[in-house]
Amino acid sequence: MVRMKGFPGLLLLVFAVGVWTQKLPTRDEELFQMQIRDKPLFHDSSVIPDGAEINGYLFRDTPKRYYIVVEEDNTPLSVTVTPCDAPLEWKLSLQELPEESSGEGSGEPEPLEQQKQQVISEEGPELFSYKGNDVESYMPSSSPSGLYQLELISTEKDTHFKVYATTTPESDQPYPELPYDPRVDVTSLGRTTVTLAWKPSPTGSLMKQPIQYCVVINKEHNFKSLCAVEAKMNADDAFMMAPKPGLDFSLFDFSHFGFPSENDSGKERPLMSKSAATKSRLYAGKQNLDLQKVCIGNKNLFTVSDLKPDLQYYFDIFAVNTYTNMSTAYVGTFAKTKEEAKQKTLELKDGKVTDVFIKRKGSKFLTFAPVSSFQKVMFYIHSCLDAIQIQVRRDGKVLLSQNVEGVRQFQLRGKPKAKYLIRLRGSRKGASMLKILATTRPNKQPFPSLPEDTRIKAFDKLRTCTSATVAWLGTQERNKFCIYKKEVDENYNEEQRKREQNQCMGPDTRKKFEKVLCKYFHSQNLQKAVTTETIKGLEPGRSYLLDVYVVGHGGHSVKYQSKLVKTRKFC
Repeated sequence: MVRMKGFPGLLLLVFAVGVWTQKLPTRDEELFQMQIRDKPLFHDSSVIPDGAEINGYLFRDTPKRYYIVVEEDNTPLSVTVTPCDAPLEWKLSLQELPEESSGEGSGEPEPLEQQKQQVISEEGPELFSYKGNDVESYMPSSSPSGLYQLELISTEKDTHFKVYATTTPESDQPYPELPYDPRVDVTSLGRTTVTLAWKPSPTGSLMKQPIQYCVVINKEHNFKSLCAVEAKMNADDAFMMAPKPGLDFSLFDFSHFGFPSENDSGKERPLMSKSAATKSRLYAGKQNLDLQKVCIGNKNLFTVSDLKPDLQYYFDIFAVNTYTNMSTAYVGTFAKTKEEAKQKTLELKDGKVTDVFIKRKGSKFLTFAPVSSFQKVMFYIHSCLDAIQIQVRRDGKVLLSQNVEGVRQFQLRGKPKAKYLIRLRGSRKGASMLKILATTRPNKQPFPSLPEDTRIKAFDKLRTCTSATVAWLGTQERNKFCIYKKEVDENYNEEQRKREQNQCMGPDTRKKFEKVLCKYFHSQNLQKAVTTETIKGLEPGRSYLLDVYVVGHGGHSVKYQSKLVKTRKFC
Protein backbone atom coordinates (compact mmCIF):
# COMPACT_ATOMS: atom_id res chain seq x y z
CA MET A 1 0.00 0.00 0.00
CA VAL A 2 1.00 3.63 -0.25
CA ARG A 3 1.74 5.74 2.81
CA MET A 4 -0.92 6.82 5.35
CA LYS A 5 -0.33 10.57 5.41
CA GLY A 6 -2.96 12.60 7.19
CA PHE A 7 -4.75 9.64 8.86
CA PRO A 8 -3.61 9.34 12.50
CA GLY A 9 -7.12 8.20 13.49
CA LEU A 10 -7.07 5.58 10.75
CA LEU A 11 -3.73 4.28 11.95
CA LEU A 12 -4.98 3.85 15.49
CA LEU A 13 -8.14 2.24 14.25
CA VAL A 14 -6.44 -0.44 12.22
CA PHE A 15 -3.24 -1.23 14.12
CA ALA A 16 -2.37 -2.49 17.57
CA VAL A 17 -1.34 -0.46 20.58
CA GLY A 18 2.02 1.31 20.35
CA VAL A 19 2.40 1.00 16.53
CA TRP A 20 1.77 4.69 15.73
CA THR A 21 4.52 4.83 13.11
CA GLN A 22 3.80 1.33 11.70
CA LYS A 23 2.44 1.35 8.13
CA LEU A 24 0.36 -1.09 6.11
CA PRO A 25 2.12 -3.33 3.59
CA THR A 26 3.56 -1.14 0.86
CA ARG A 27 5.15 -1.86 -2.49
CA ASP A 28 8.51 -1.02 -0.86
CA GLU A 29 9.85 -4.60 -0.75
CA GLU A 30 12.14 -4.21 2.30
CA LEU A 31 9.44 -2.51 4.34
CA PHE A 32 6.88 -5.02 3.08
CA GLN A 33 8.98 -8.00 4.22
CA MET A 34 9.58 -6.38 7.61
CA GLN A 35 5.86 -5.84 8.10
CA ILE A 36 4.66 -9.32 7.14
CA ARG A 37 6.93 -10.92 9.74
CA ASP A 38 4.63 -9.42 12.37
CA LYS A 39 1.92 -12.03 11.68
CA PRO A 40 -0.33 -11.21 14.67
CA LEU A 41 -0.63 -7.71 13.27
CA PHE A 42 -2.10 -9.01 10.01
CA HIS A 43 -4.22 -11.69 11.62
CA ASP A 44 -5.94 -9.09 13.71
CA SER A 45 -6.29 -6.40 11.08
CA SER A 46 -7.70 -8.53 8.18
CA VAL A 47 -6.03 -6.10 5.82
CA ILE A 48 -5.65 -7.33 2.24
CA PRO A 49 -2.06 -6.74 1.03
CA ASP A 50 -1.65 -4.56 -2.01
CA GLY A 51 -1.00 -6.65 -5.15
CA ALA A 52 -1.57 -10.11 -3.61
CA GLU A 53 -4.32 -12.64 -4.29
CA ILE A 54 -5.59 -14.22 -1.06
CA ASN A 55 -7.62 -17.38 -0.48
CA GLY A 56 -10.54 -17.22 1.92
CA TYR A 57 -13.19 -19.50 3.40
CA LEU A 58 -16.77 -18.68 4.37
CA PHE A 59 -19.17 -20.60 6.54
CA ARG A 60 -22.75 -20.45 5.31
CA ASP A 61 -24.69 -17.35 6.42
CA THR A 62 -21.63 -16.05 8.29
CA PRO A 63 -20.32 -12.78 6.81
CA LYS A 64 -16.65 -11.83 6.81
CA ARG A 65 -15.08 -8.42 6.44
CA TYR A 66 -11.72 -7.48 5.04
CA TYR A 67 -10.11 -4.07 4.73
CA ILE A 68 -8.22 -2.27 2.00
CA VAL A 69 -6.28 0.91 2.72
CA VAL A 70 -5.97 3.66 0.12
CA GLU A 71 -3.64 6.37 1.41
CA GLU A 72 -3.82 8.99 -1.33
CA ASP A 73 -6.70 10.53 -3.26
CA ASN A 74 -7.23 9.76 -6.95
CA THR A 75 -5.80 6.24 -6.57
CA PRO A 76 -6.94 3.64 -9.19
CA LEU A 77 -8.17 0.98 -6.76
CA SER A 78 -9.08 -2.42 -8.23
CA VAL A 79 -10.78 -5.24 -6.28
CA THR A 80 -11.55 -8.65 -7.85
CA VAL A 81 -13.56 -11.39 -6.10
CA THR A 82 -13.55 -14.95 -7.44
CA PRO A 83 -16.22 -17.34 -6.09
CA CYS A 84 -15.05 -20.95 -6.14
CA ASP A 85 -17.77 -23.51 -5.46
CA ALA A 86 -20.83 -21.39 -4.52
CA PRO A 87 -22.36 -18.00 -5.41
CA LEU A 88 -21.34 -15.11 -3.18
CA GLU A 89 -22.88 -11.82 -2.08
CA TRP A 90 -20.30 -9.11 -1.57
CA LYS A 91 -20.22 -5.36 -1.21
CA LEU A 92 -17.54 -2.71 -0.94
CA SER A 93 -17.98 0.42 1.18
CA LEU A 94 -15.83 3.38 2.22
CA GLN A 95 -15.66 3.60 6.00
CA GLU A 96 -16.34 6.87 7.84
CA LEU A 97 -13.63 7.05 10.52
CA PRO A 98 -13.73 9.13 13.73
CA GLU A 99 -11.47 12.21 13.91
CA GLU A 100 -9.86 11.17 17.24
CA SER A 101 -8.83 7.72 18.31
CA SER A 102 -9.52 8.27 22.01
CA GLY A 103 -12.49 10.00 23.59
CA GLU A 104 -10.44 11.33 26.50
CA GLY A 105 -7.67 12.72 24.35
CA SER A 106 -5.09 11.12 26.63
CA GLY A 107 -2.96 9.95 23.72
CA GLU A 108 -3.51 6.33 24.71
CA PRO A 109 -4.93 4.39 21.78
CA GLU A 110 -8.07 2.37 22.25
CA PRO A 111 -7.90 -1.44 22.32
CA LEU A 112 -7.99 -3.01 18.83
CA GLU A 113 -11.27 -4.86 19.33
CA GLN A 114 -12.91 -1.62 20.48
CA GLN A 115 -11.62 0.14 17.35
CA LYS A 116 -13.03 -2.62 15.09
CA GLN A 117 -16.37 -2.37 16.81
CA GLN A 118 -16.34 1.36 16.22
CA VAL A 119 -15.69 0.82 12.51
CA ILE A 120 -18.50 -1.70 12.23
CA SER A 121 -20.99 0.54 14.00
CA GLU A 122 -20.28 3.42 11.63
CA GLU A 123 -20.67 1.89 8.17
CA GLY A 124 -19.86 4.20 5.29
CA PRO A 125 -21.55 4.57 1.91
CA GLU A 126 -21.81 1.47 -0.26
CA LEU A 127 -19.72 1.78 -3.44
CA PHE A 128 -20.40 -1.52 -5.16
CA SER A 129 -22.29 -4.77 -4.62
CA TYR A 130 -22.64 -8.05 -6.48
CA LYS A 131 -24.48 -11.35 -6.09
CA GLY A 132 -23.63 -14.44 -8.13
CA ASN A 133 -20.86 -16.84 -9.08
CA ASP A 134 -19.09 -14.78 -11.77
CA VAL A 135 -15.60 -13.37 -11.33
CA GLU A 136 -16.48 -9.71 -10.71
CA SER A 137 -14.31 -6.61 -10.28
CA TYR A 138 -14.70 -3.09 -8.90
CA MET A 139 -12.43 -0.86 -11.00
CA PRO A 140 -13.11 2.91 -10.78
CA SER A 141 -10.68 5.19 -12.58
CA SER A 142 -9.81 6.85 -9.26
CA SER A 143 -10.74 6.41 -5.61
CA PRO A 144 -10.54 8.72 -2.59
CA SER A 145 -8.17 7.89 0.24
CA GLY A 146 -9.62 6.00 3.17
CA LEU A 147 -10.35 2.58 4.64
CA TYR A 148 -12.42 0.36 2.34
CA GLN A 149 -14.44 -2.48 3.79
CA LEU A 150 -15.16 -5.65 1.77
CA GLU A 151 -17.96 -7.78 3.18
CA LEU A 152 -18.70 -11.26 1.81
CA ILE A 153 -21.38 -13.83 2.63
CA SER A 154 -22.42 -17.21 1.22
CA THR A 155 -26.08 -18.11 1.68
CA GLU A 156 -25.92 -21.52 -0.02
CA LYS A 157 -23.09 -23.44 1.66
CA ASP A 158 -19.61 -23.24 3.13
CA THR A 159 -17.31 -22.17 0.34
CA HIS A 160 -13.89 -20.98 -0.77
CA PHE A 161 -13.16 -17.73 -2.57
CA LYS A 162 -10.27 -15.57 -3.75
CA VAL A 163 -9.76 -11.82 -3.45
CA TYR A 164 -7.23 -9.65 -5.27
CA ALA A 165 -6.75 -5.97 -4.54
CA THR A 166 -4.28 -3.49 -5.98
CA THR A 167 -3.72 0.25 -6.23
CA THR A 168 -1.55 -0.14 -9.35
CA PRO A 169 -3.77 -2.20 -11.70
CA GLU A 170 -2.20 -1.00 -14.97
CA SER A 171 1.33 -1.99 -14.03
CA ASP A 172 0.40 -5.19 -12.16
CA GLN A 173 -1.91 -6.95 -14.66
CA PRO A 174 -1.65 -10.33 -12.86
CA TYR A 175 -4.63 -11.80 -14.73
CA PRO A 176 -4.01 -12.79 -18.37
CA GLU A 177 -5.87 -10.57 -20.81
CA LEU A 178 -8.47 -12.15 -23.09
CA PRO A 179 -8.41 -11.58 -26.88
CA TYR A 180 -11.04 -9.44 -28.60
CA ASP A 181 -12.95 -12.67 -29.35
CA PRO A 182 -12.77 -14.79 -26.18
CA ARG A 183 -14.91 -17.66 -27.47
CA VAL A 184 -13.79 -21.28 -27.72
CA ASP A 185 -14.57 -22.81 -31.12
CA VAL A 186 -15.26 -26.45 -31.95
CA THR A 187 -13.40 -27.04 -35.22
CA SER A 188 -13.88 -30.79 -35.54
CA LEU A 189 -16.37 -33.24 -34.09
CA GLY A 190 -16.24 -37.04 -34.11
CA ARG A 191 -17.68 -39.96 -32.19
CA THR A 192 -14.87 -39.97 -29.61
CA THR A 193 -12.94 -36.75 -30.32
CA VAL A 194 -13.55 -32.99 -30.27
CA THR A 195 -11.02 -30.45 -31.55
CA LEU A 196 -11.00 -27.01 -29.87
CA ALA A 197 -9.41 -23.75 -31.02
CA TRP A 198 -9.18 -20.30 -29.44
CA LYS A 199 -7.36 -17.03 -30.02
CA PRO A 200 -4.19 -16.51 -27.96
CA SER A 201 -4.09 -14.18 -24.99
CA PRO A 202 -2.41 -10.83 -25.77
CA THR A 203 -0.57 -11.20 -22.46
CA GLY A 204 1.42 -14.01 -24.03
CA SER A 205 1.46 -13.13 -27.74
CA LEU A 206 2.09 -9.37 -27.42
CA MET A 207 3.40 -8.77 -23.90
CA LYS A 208 5.56 -11.93 -23.94
CA GLN A 209 4.43 -12.99 -20.48
CA PRO A 210 4.66 -16.74 -19.61
CA ILE A 211 1.15 -17.98 -20.48
CA GLN A 212 -0.06 -21.56 -20.60
CA TYR A 213 -3.55 -22.83 -21.38
CA CYS A 214 -5.49 -25.36 -19.33
CA VAL A 215 -8.38 -27.29 -20.90
CA VAL A 216 -11.23 -28.53 -18.68
CA ILE A 217 -13.69 -31.20 -19.85
CA ASN A 218 -16.81 -32.35 -18.01
CA LYS A 219 -20.40 -33.49 -18.60
CA GLU A 220 -22.28 -31.08 -16.29
CA HIS A 221 -21.70 -27.39 -17.04
CA ASN A 222 -19.16 -24.73 -17.95
CA PHE A 223 -16.92 -23.27 -15.25
CA LYS A 224 -16.32 -19.57 -14.70
CA SER A 225 -12.99 -19.87 -12.89
CA LEU A 226 -10.13 -22.30 -12.45
CA CYS A 227 -10.76 -21.97 -8.72
CA ALA A 228 -14.21 -23.53 -9.25
CA VAL A 229 -12.65 -26.38 -11.24
CA GLU A 230 -10.14 -27.16 -8.50
CA ALA A 231 -12.86 -27.08 -5.86
CA LYS A 232 -14.92 -29.58 -7.89
CA MET A 233 -12.01 -31.86 -8.63
CA ASN A 234 -11.01 -32.03 -5.00
CA ALA A 235 -14.51 -32.22 -3.56
CA ASP A 236 -13.50 -34.86 -0.99
CA ASP A 237 -10.76 -32.95 0.81
CA ALA A 238 -11.18 -29.48 -0.79
CA PHE A 239 -8.32 -27.74 -2.55
CA MET A 240 -7.78 -25.68 0.61
CA MET A 241 -8.66 -27.33 3.92
CA ALA A 242 -11.69 -25.73 5.53
CA PRO A 243 -11.04 -24.29 9.00
CA LYS A 244 -12.78 -25.90 11.94
CA PRO A 245 -15.85 -24.05 13.21
CA GLY A 246 -15.07 -21.78 16.14
CA LEU A 247 -11.45 -21.18 15.14
CA ASP A 248 -10.29 -18.00 13.49
CA PHE A 249 -9.10 -18.64 9.95
CA SER A 250 -5.58 -17.30 9.46
CA LEU A 251 -5.99 -15.51 6.16
CA PHE A 252 -2.42 -14.37 5.93
CA ASP A 253 -0.32 -17.46 5.81
CA PHE A 254 2.03 -15.70 3.42
CA SER A 255 4.09 -18.79 2.58
CA HIS A 256 0.89 -20.23 1.05
CA PHE A 257 0.59 -17.24 -1.27
CA GLY A 258 4.20 -17.34 -2.41
CA PHE A 259 5.56 -14.86 0.16
CA PRO A 260 8.69 -15.75 2.16
CA SER A 261 8.47 -17.28 5.60
CA GLU A 262 10.38 -15.85 8.56
CA ASN A 263 13.37 -18.03 7.69
CA ASP A 264 13.35 -16.99 4.02
CA SER A 265 13.12 -13.24 4.38
CA GLY A 266 16.45 -12.68 2.69
CA LYS A 267 15.68 -14.84 -0.32
CA GLU A 268 13.99 -13.83 -3.54
CA ARG A 269 10.30 -14.72 -3.28
CA PRO A 270 8.96 -16.88 -6.10
CA LEU A 271 5.30 -16.52 -7.00
CA MET A 272 4.97 -20.04 -8.34
CA SER A 273 6.80 -23.33 -7.96
CA LYS A 274 8.69 -24.64 -10.97
CA SER A 275 6.60 -27.79 -11.10
CA ALA A 276 3.37 -25.79 -11.22
CA ALA A 277 4.53 -24.07 -14.38
CA THR A 278 5.16 -27.29 -16.29
CA LYS A 279 2.64 -29.19 -18.35
CA SER A 280 0.48 -31.42 -16.24
CA ARG A 281 -2.55 -33.63 -16.47
CA LEU A 282 -4.75 -33.71 -13.40
CA TYR A 283 -7.67 -36.09 -13.03
CA ALA A 284 -10.50 -35.75 -10.58
CA GLY A 285 -10.84 -37.70 -7.37
CA LYS A 286 -12.99 -40.73 -6.83
CA GLN A 287 -16.27 -38.84 -7.03
CA ASN A 288 -15.37 -36.72 -10.09
CA LEU A 289 -14.01 -39.14 -12.66
CA ASP A 290 -15.89 -37.31 -15.44
CA LEU A 291 -14.00 -34.06 -14.82
CA GLN A 292 -10.58 -33.64 -16.45
CA LYS A 293 -8.06 -30.82 -16.51
CA VAL A 294 -5.03 -30.82 -18.78
CA CYS A 295 -2.53 -27.99 -19.18
CA ILE A 296 -1.01 -27.94 -22.67
CA GLY A 297 1.56 -25.13 -22.68
CA ASN A 298 1.08 -22.19 -25.04
CA LYS A 299 -0.74 -24.07 -27.83
CA ASN A 300 -4.16 -22.71 -28.81
CA LEU A 301 -5.40 -25.85 -30.58
CA PHE A 302 -6.23 -29.08 -28.77
CA THR A 303 -8.00 -32.34 -29.59
CA VAL A 304 -9.85 -34.04 -26.74
CA SER A 305 -9.90 -37.81 -27.23
CA ASP A 306 -11.33 -40.92 -25.56
CA LEU A 307 -14.82 -39.40 -25.30
CA LYS A 308 -17.99 -41.47 -25.50
CA PRO A 309 -20.30 -41.33 -28.54
CA ASP A 310 -23.61 -39.45 -28.45
CA LEU A 311 -22.84 -37.55 -25.21
CA GLN A 312 -22.77 -33.81 -24.50
CA TYR A 313 -19.54 -32.42 -23.06
CA TYR A 314 -18.63 -28.96 -21.76
CA PHE A 315 -15.24 -27.44 -22.60
CA ASP A 316 -13.49 -24.55 -20.86
CA ILE A 317 -10.16 -22.88 -21.59
CA PHE A 318 -8.21 -20.97 -18.95
CA ALA A 319 -5.22 -18.76 -19.67
CA VAL A 320 -2.79 -19.07 -16.74
CA ASN A 321 0.06 -16.67 -16.02
CA THR A 322 2.69 -19.16 -14.85
CA TYR A 323 4.58 -16.38 -13.04
CA THR A 324 1.68 -15.18 -10.89
CA ASN A 325 -0.34 -18.45 -11.07
CA MET A 326 -3.47 -16.36 -11.72
CA SER A 327 -5.91 -17.27 -14.48
CA THR A 328 -8.66 -15.92 -16.73
CA ALA A 329 -11.51 -17.94 -18.22
CA TYR A 330 -12.41 -17.87 -21.91
CA VAL A 331 -16.08 -18.14 -22.88
CA GLY A 332 -16.61 -21.89 -22.68
CA THR A 333 -18.50 -24.02 -25.15
CA PHE A 334 -20.22 -27.40 -25.35
CA ALA A 335 -20.67 -30.06 -28.00
CA LYS A 336 -22.32 -33.43 -28.44
CA THR A 337 -20.21 -36.20 -29.89
CA LYS A 338 -21.52 -38.03 -32.92
CA GLU A 339 -23.57 -41.17 -32.57
CA GLU A 340 -21.98 -44.56 -32.91
CA ALA A 341 -22.31 -45.76 -36.48
CA LYS A 342 -25.39 -47.93 -36.68
CA GLN A 343 -24.47 -51.55 -37.11
CA LYS A 344 -25.83 -53.35 -40.11
CA THR A 345 -27.59 -56.48 -38.90
CA LEU A 346 -27.07 -59.63 -40.91
CA GLU A 347 -29.90 -62.17 -40.92
CA LEU A 348 -28.94 -65.84 -40.57
CA LYS A 349 -30.78 -68.45 -42.63
CA ASP A 350 -31.69 -71.71 -40.92
CA GLY A 351 -29.05 -74.37 -41.75
CA LYS A 352 -26.87 -72.14 -43.92
CA VAL A 353 -23.21 -71.37 -43.13
CA THR A 354 -22.43 -67.63 -43.15
CA ASP A 355 -18.94 -66.12 -43.45
CA VAL A 356 -18.29 -63.12 -41.15
CA PHE A 357 -15.37 -60.67 -41.19
CA ILE A 358 -14.74 -58.41 -38.17
CA LYS A 359 -12.25 -55.55 -37.97
CA ARG A 360 -9.73 -55.42 -35.13
CA LYS A 361 -11.60 -54.68 -31.86
CA GLY A 362 -14.80 -54.43 -33.91
CA SER A 363 -18.22 -56.05 -33.57
CA LYS A 364 -20.85 -57.52 -35.87
CA PHE A 365 -24.55 -58.07 -35.15
CA LEU A 366 -26.63 -60.90 -36.57
CA THR A 367 -30.20 -62.05 -36.08
CA PHE A 368 -31.79 -65.47 -36.26
CA ALA A 369 -35.60 -65.81 -36.38
CA PRO A 370 -36.77 -69.43 -36.87
CA VAL A 371 -39.87 -69.75 -39.04
CA SER A 372 -41.50 -72.21 -36.65
CA SER A 373 -40.92 -73.12 -33.01
CA PHE A 374 -38.58 -75.94 -32.02
CA GLN A 375 -37.38 -77.35 -28.75
CA LYS A 376 -33.72 -76.72 -29.53
CA VAL A 377 -31.69 -74.09 -31.35
CA MET A 378 -28.09 -74.92 -32.28
CA PHE A 379 -25.27 -72.47 -33.04
CA TYR A 380 -22.10 -73.77 -34.73
CA ILE A 381 -19.11 -71.44 -34.85
CA HIS A 382 -15.73 -71.87 -36.49
CA SER A 383 -13.25 -69.11 -35.56
CA CYS A 384 -10.67 -69.02 -38.36
CA LEU A 385 -7.97 -66.94 -36.63
CA ASP A 386 -7.80 -65.77 -33.03
CA ALA A 387 -10.46 -66.27 -30.39
CA ILE A 388 -13.67 -64.27 -30.76
CA GLN A 389 -16.51 -63.58 -28.32
CA ILE A 390 -20.13 -64.53 -28.98
CA GLN A 391 -23.13 -63.22 -27.08
CA VAL A 392 -26.69 -64.39 -27.78
CA ARG A 393 -29.75 -62.51 -26.48
CA ARG A 394 -33.44 -63.30 -26.62
CA ASP A 395 -36.04 -60.78 -25.47
CA GLY A 396 -33.21 -58.65 -24.05
CA LYS A 397 -31.93 -61.46 -21.85
CA VAL A 398 -28.40 -62.84 -22.28
CA LEU A 399 -28.60 -66.58 -22.97
CA LEU A 400 -24.99 -67.16 -23.96
CA SER A 401 -21.67 -65.33 -23.59
CA GLN A 402 -18.53 -67.28 -24.48
CA ASN A 403 -15.08 -66.95 -26.02
CA VAL A 404 -14.68 -69.20 -29.04
CA GLU A 405 -11.44 -70.57 -30.45
CA GLY A 406 -11.48 -73.16 -33.23
CA VAL A 407 -14.78 -75.02 -33.64
CA ARG A 408 -17.52 -74.81 -31.01
CA GLN A 409 -21.23 -75.62 -30.84
CA PHE A 410 -23.90 -74.33 -28.44
CA GLN A 411 -27.40 -75.62 -27.79
CA LEU A 412 -30.15 -73.32 -26.48
CA ARG A 413 -33.70 -74.09 -25.41
CA GLY A 414 -36.19 -72.99 -28.08
CA LYS A 415 -39.11 -70.62 -27.65
CA PRO A 416 -42.11 -70.01 -29.95
CA LYS A 417 -41.73 -67.03 -32.31
CA ALA A 418 -38.45 -66.10 -30.67
CA LYS A 419 -35.86 -63.82 -32.27
CA TYR A 420 -32.20 -64.19 -31.36
CA LEU A 421 -29.73 -61.30 -31.47
CA ILE A 422 -26.11 -62.41 -31.87
CA ARG A 423 -23.19 -60.08 -31.23
CA LEU A 424 -19.75 -61.19 -32.38
CA ARG A 425 -16.77 -59.27 -31.00
CA GLY A 426 -13.40 -59.54 -32.71
CA SER A 427 -9.89 -59.96 -31.36
CA ARG A 428 -7.75 -57.12 -30.03
CA LYS A 429 -4.74 -58.55 -31.89
CA GLY A 430 -6.08 -58.16 -35.41
CA ALA A 431 -8.97 -58.76 -37.78
CA SER A 432 -11.16 -61.82 -37.19
CA MET A 433 -12.81 -64.26 -39.59
CA LEU A 434 -15.34 -66.91 -38.73
CA LYS A 435 -18.07 -69.14 -40.06
CA ILE A 436 -21.38 -69.42 -38.23
CA LEU A 437 -24.46 -71.60 -38.69
CA ALA A 438 -27.72 -71.45 -36.75
CA THR A 439 -30.34 -74.17 -37.10
CA THR A 440 -33.36 -75.76 -35.46
CA ARG A 441 -32.62 -79.12 -37.17
CA PRO A 442 -29.27 -80.34 -35.85
CA ASN A 443 -29.12 -83.56 -37.90
CA LYS A 444 -25.52 -83.35 -39.03
CA GLN A 445 -22.83 -80.98 -37.90
CA PRO A 446 -21.69 -78.56 -40.62
CA PHE A 447 -18.13 -78.57 -39.32
CA PRO A 448 -16.05 -81.66 -38.54
CA SER A 449 -15.36 -82.48 -34.93
CA LEU A 450 -11.84 -81.77 -33.70
CA PRO A 451 -9.66 -83.17 -30.95
CA GLU A 452 -8.64 -80.84 -28.14
CA ASP A 453 -5.06 -80.81 -29.45
CA THR A 454 -4.76 -79.85 -33.13
CA ARG A 455 -0.97 -79.81 -33.30
CA ILE A 456 1.04 -81.89 -35.79
CA LYS A 457 3.95 -83.80 -34.22
CA ALA A 458 7.15 -84.45 -36.22
CA PHE A 459 9.46 -87.34 -35.29
CA ASP A 460 13.02 -86.06 -35.41
CA LYS A 461 14.62 -89.54 -35.26
CA LEU A 462 12.62 -90.65 -38.31
CA ARG A 463 13.66 -87.59 -40.31
CA THR A 464 15.78 -88.37 -43.41
CA CYS A 465 17.23 -86.41 -46.33
CA THR A 466 14.11 -87.07 -48.44
CA SER A 467 11.28 -87.71 -45.96
CA ALA A 468 9.61 -86.60 -42.73
CA THR A 469 7.25 -88.58 -40.50
CA VAL A 470 4.43 -86.84 -38.67
CA ALA A 471 1.40 -87.75 -36.52
CA TRP A 472 -1.85 -86.09 -35.45
CA LEU A 473 -4.89 -86.86 -33.34
CA GLY A 474 -8.31 -87.82 -34.66
CA THR A 475 -11.78 -88.28 -33.11
CA GLN A 476 -14.44 -90.96 -32.76
CA GLU A 477 -16.19 -89.57 -35.84
CA ARG A 478 -15.04 -90.87 -39.21
CA ASN A 479 -13.60 -87.95 -41.15
CA LYS A 480 -11.51 -87.35 -44.21
CA PHE A 481 -7.97 -86.03 -43.61
CA CYS A 482 -5.84 -84.42 -46.33
CA ILE A 483 -2.15 -83.53 -45.92
CA TYR A 484 -0.35 -80.87 -47.96
CA LYS A 485 3.28 -79.74 -48.14
CA LYS A 486 4.90 -76.47 -49.25
CA GLU A 487 8.59 -75.72 -49.53
CA VAL A 488 9.66 -72.51 -47.75
CA ASP A 489 13.02 -70.74 -47.56
CA GLU A 490 15.37 -70.90 -44.61
CA ASN A 491 14.30 -67.46 -43.38
CA TYR A 492 10.70 -68.58 -42.91
CA ASN A 493 9.75 -67.52 -39.36
CA GLU A 494 6.96 -67.78 -36.82
CA GLU A 495 5.37 -64.50 -37.93
CA GLN A 496 4.95 -65.79 -41.49
CA ARG A 497 3.52 -69.04 -40.18
CA LYS A 498 0.89 -67.16 -38.15
CA ARG A 499 -0.27 -65.33 -41.28
CA GLU A 500 -1.03 -68.69 -42.88
CA GLN A 501 -2.94 -70.01 -39.87
CA ASN A 502 -6.39 -69.21 -41.24
CA GLN A 503 -8.24 -72.42 -40.31
CA CYS A 504 -11.07 -71.63 -42.70
CA MET A 505 -8.85 -71.78 -45.79
CA GLY A 506 -9.62 -75.23 -47.18
CA PRO A 507 -7.78 -77.61 -49.52
CA ASP A 508 -9.46 -75.93 -52.46
CA THR A 509 -7.11 -72.94 -51.97
CA ARG A 510 -3.99 -75.10 -52.34
CA LYS A 511 -2.04 -75.95 -55.49
CA LYS A 512 -2.46 -79.48 -56.82
CA PHE A 513 1.25 -80.40 -56.62
CA GLU A 514 1.27 -79.50 -52.86
CA LYS A 515 -1.15 -82.36 -52.08
CA VAL A 516 0.44 -85.44 -50.47
CA LEU A 517 -2.60 -87.64 -49.88
CA CYS A 518 -6.12 -87.89 -48.34
CA LYS A 519 -7.39 -90.70 -46.10
CA TYR A 520 -10.27 -91.52 -43.77
CA PHE A 521 -9.57 -92.20 -40.12
CA HIS A 522 -11.33 -92.54 -36.73
CA SER A 523 -11.20 -94.60 -33.55
CA GLN A 524 -13.79 -95.32 -30.89
CA ASN A 525 -10.95 -95.38 -28.34
CA LEU A 526 -9.74 -91.78 -28.13
CA GLN A 527 -6.43 -92.90 -26.65
CA LYS A 528 -5.76 -94.75 -29.88
CA ALA A 529 -7.14 -92.04 -32.19
CA VAL A 530 -3.68 -91.25 -33.54
CA THR A 531 -2.53 -91.58 -37.13
CA THR A 532 0.93 -91.25 -38.66
CA GLU A 533 2.11 -90.49 -42.17
CA THR A 534 5.50 -90.35 -43.90
CA ILE A 535 5.89 -87.61 -46.49
CA LYS A 536 8.37 -88.72 -49.16
CA GLY A 537 10.00 -87.14 -52.20
CA LEU A 538 11.52 -84.21 -50.31
CA GLU A 539 14.84 -82.51 -51.08
CA PRO A 540 17.86 -82.76 -48.70
CA GLY A 541 18.45 -79.80 -46.37
CA ARG A 542 15.19 -78.09 -47.32
CA SER A 543 12.39 -76.64 -45.11
CA TYR A 544 8.74 -77.59 -45.63
CA LEU A 545 5.47 -76.38 -44.15
CA LEU A 546 3.04 -79.25 -43.53
CA ASP A 547 -0.74 -78.81 -43.20
CA VAL A 548 -3.48 -81.29 -42.27
CA TYR A 549 -7.11 -80.60 -43.20
CA VAL A 550 -10.08 -82.46 -41.73
CA VAL A 551 -13.14 -82.35 -44.01
CA GLY A 552 -16.66 -82.67 -42.59
CA HIS A 553 -19.82 -84.17 -44.08
CA GLY A 554 -21.01 -80.84 -45.43
CA GLY A 555 -17.73 -80.24 -47.21
CA HIS A 556 -16.49 -77.64 -44.71
CA SER A 557 -12.91 -78.18 -43.61
CA VAL A 558 -10.78 -77.19 -40.62
CA LYS A 559 -7.01 -76.90 -40.75
CA TYR A 560 -4.76 -78.20 -37.99
CA GLN A 561 -1.88 -76.05 -36.77
CA SER A 562 0.85 -75.89 -39.42
CA LYS A 563 4.14 -77.69 -38.80
CA LEU A 564 7.57 -76.61 -40.05
CA VAL A 565 9.99 -79.51 -40.75
CA LYS A 566 13.48 -79.65 -42.25
CA THR A 567 15.06 -82.64 -43.95
CA ARG A 568 18.58 -83.75 -43.14
CA LYS A 569 21.33 -82.27 -45.26
CA PHE A 570 23.58 -85.32 -45.13
CA CYS A 571 22.54 -88.96 -44.81
